[in-house]
Amino acid sequence: MSKTWSVDEHLEDILRSIRPLEPIELNLLDAQGCVLVEDVIVPAALPPFDNSSMDGYAVRIADVEGASEEFPAVLGVIGDIAAGSAGLPTVSSGQAARIMTGAPLPPGAEAVVPVEWTDGGTGSGPADAMRAHSSAPQDASGQVRVHRSVVPQQHVRAKGSDVRPGTVALRAGTVLGPAQVGLLAAIGRGAVTVRPRPRVVVLSTGSELVAPGEPLGPGQIHDANSFVLTAAARAAGAIPYRVGAVADDADTLRSTVEDQLIRADLLVTSGGVSVGAYDVVKEALSRVEAFGADEDGEQTDGASDAVEFRRLAMQPGKPQGFGLIGPDRTPILTLPGNPVSAYVSFELFVRPAVRALMGQEPVRRPTVSARLAGESELTSPEGKRQFLRGVYTPPAEDEETGSVSPVGGSGSHLIAALAQADALIDIPEKTSRVAPGREVTVVPLD
Repeated sequence: MSKTWSVDEHLEDILRSIRPLEPIELNLLDAQGCVLVEDVIVPAALPPFDNSSMDGYAVRIADVEGASEEFPAVLGVIGDIAAGSAGLPTVSSGQAARIMTGAPLPPGAEAVVPVEWTDGGTGSGPADAMRAHSSAPQDASGQVRVHRSVVPQQHVRAKGSDVRPGTVALRAGTVLGPAQVGLLAAIGRGAVTVRPRPRVVVLSTGSELVAPGEPLGPGQIHDANSFVLTAAARAAGAIPYRVGAVADDADTLRSTVEDQLIRADLLVTSGGVSVGAYDVVKEALSRVEAFGADEDGEQTDGASDAVEFRRLAMQPGKPQGFGLIGPDRTPILTLPGNPVSAYVSFELFVRPAVRALMGQEPVRRPTVSARLAGESELTSPEGKRQFLRGVYTPPAEDEETGSVSPVGGSGSHLIAALAQADALIDIPEKTSRVAPGREVTVVPLD
């Protein structure tokens, strides 16, 4: 009798066989969602110069000290400074320069008075001045009355106040989201070295499967698995490729898998891994030696002899398969065909494999403790680790533990209940009953 594997044993065997993808250099937008493999050092100060955070007037502190509505400071306006200006005028005693947001602080100026704290100035109108877009200072005449004083560097973004040169902008291991891409662009990095997002090929098997949108014939069902698994792969950070459902024919499946190897860092199948007469995944992939053969039919070095199919002490998701196939030893995970079984198996095994390929830590989802809500106890088959679907409620401010409510039953076909769930309730192998109010382990999902 073959061995029954635990969930942890199966996952550890998968992770032992997977190596992170080789780093590559990508342009910033192409690197979104990828993991940095080296620290990024700030090459220059950000911002690179003192600049105004307001539309207003660049002034000297002494010239506006004690200014008020009743006794305003009257300053001569010597020019306009827009963002990107060069050849800045020097602000001397009794003078001010009209300045726009983001424009460099001119020599001599120590702070910026917002335009709202002034009369708007005379000469060229304040509205015209605030709309100026010139890259150089403009000649200006007239005066401005300042109604409030300022302190040094008020309304000024100091050079290096965001990041200083030589400091670490982003650490190796950082996943590049929109904010991280923005920071890299701001410090002048056009490309970075990352581990690429893995390419995950998803296919489902079954002659009864029909694509959504097409009419069903007798005994047919719509193919949900390839869609839920493709969506899950994308959510995990992969670049997914969905292959249409493959009929229950071992030669067709073997040919399809072989064709997909060229674009796959990881293959995922669903269905055909149990003990039925038409479980073609087992039939096709148990004779996988041709995938690793050269032109003369000889087995190439490092190619896998077969995919190993296992029974796991879990529910749902008892039948599983894993192996390394083809000349590049591409990982393949074969999942059960019932929709809930397939999705739970993805969360437990495929998602960690995707994160391992990307070099992300941790590979497993974090777990939390929660009180079982409701009035009915949960039952679980002894000797099997059960993963029930649930809705998790985080703890309130005055509580340490949240709660979780089961959704639907334990049936592996109940995809409607799966769509309502946002967590998995993890019931250990040796636990057969859980009373309401007891603490359970919960795996929150995205």
